[in-house]
Amino acid sequence: MPSQRQLFLNHLAQTSDAPLMLEMLSANGIYMQDVDGKNYIDLISGIGVSNVGHRHPRVIEAIKSQVDKHLHIMVYGEFIQSPQVRLAEALSNTLPKRLNSVYLVNSGSEAIEGAMKLAKRYTGRSNILSCYDAYHGSSHGALSLTGSESFKRNYRPLLPGVSHIKYGDRDQLEAITNETAAFIVETIQGEAGVCHANNAYWSAVRQKCDETGTLLILDEIQCGFGRTGNFWAFEHYNIIPDVVVSAKGMGGGMPIGCFISNKEIMQVFTENPVLGHISTFGGHPVSSAASLATLQTILDERLLNDIKEKEKLFHKLLKHPKIKEVRSKGLMMAVEFESYDTLKPIIDKAIELGVVTDWFLFNDKSMRIAPPLIITEDEIKKACKIILQAIDKA
Repeated sequence: MPSQRQLFLNHLAQTSDAPLMLEMLSANGIYMQDVDGKNYIDLISGIGVSNVGHRHPRVIEAIKSQVDKHLHIMVYGEFIQSPQVRLAEALSNTLPKRLNSVYLVNSGSEAIEGAMKLAKRYTGRSNILSCYDAYHGSSHGALSLTGSESFKRNYRPLLPGVSHIKYGDRDQLEAITNETAAFIVETIQGEAGVCHANNAYWSAVRQKCDETGTLLILDEIQCGFGRTGNFWAFEHYNIIPDVVVSAKGMGGGMPIGCFISNKEIMQVFTENPVLGHISTFGGHPVSSAASLATLQTILDERLLNDIKEKEKLFHKLLKHPKIKEVRSKGLMMAVEFESYDTLKPIIDKAIELGVVTDWFLFNDKSMRIAPPLIITEDEIKKACKIILQAIDKA
């Protein structure tokens, strides 16, 4: 009889010729356990997903409670479903008053697609601006926004009217014109290796978008839902976007995403044509219940209060001659080494020693660190000790 490993290789579509091939049996908190009973610290939260940890009791309770009521009953936006309504209200309550209309979808890529359509429909324009080294998803429209030619060249032609500028460069904001529907930008660039701009840049972005009637769409798929120490990363920069996009950490481990705007802007989907954006499974009741529990857990358990101290502890402990730099915003961190050839054996050794980490799509010499927000100081010390051991042994 074929092993799980062999069935994985035979029947699951592969995304690389060298998958990690770890066979996990269970996960709880910051830990995952493989079929041999070995524990691993998940230092990347399943790539920014498990912000409240794996299988948080409140998330599990919410899922079980909703399963006992109903699963899918109707496409998004037709029936009044309590999980969707309560989640939309709770999300709105975390945001400035003008961000009060939530469109629930299934993933980050889908949320980006919806936000792109919204900008084109509301402004009547077709040109969209993004940034180099940006990652917004793998669907065709989201891929068009992505700022790495190597990642998308084999899928051209992509969407017309999309251009790119350098993130954080105020001079290049002149590319935002009266013909630009939206500037879609990560508040903090994730796959570029945790790059963030200063307040002056964001003030200039907001001013330029206001002057030209361009929608400012902030992608907080990775950096939102508490990852940086504020619930939304844009709160660090004293600006308010026209649209904010969320997913990943939003679901507590369940698939969900959303884009949020003002009711006046979002209203354009209701006519010319009616059903201007539709989704069968958007805001699935079980995912919505899990997301609401995740949001409430972050707030009720005050998980944001000590993120700054945890960030400082990582900086204090991750000292080694081979480490060139540690960049961070809260618990969204990049540890930079000389090269990918230096980093890859370190990551492999760390996994062997029981810490799961990886690198970034567009910065393969930097190690990703984005643990569940619930990680304790003792667990940080343990993880960092293993990373330093991995550096020495690699």
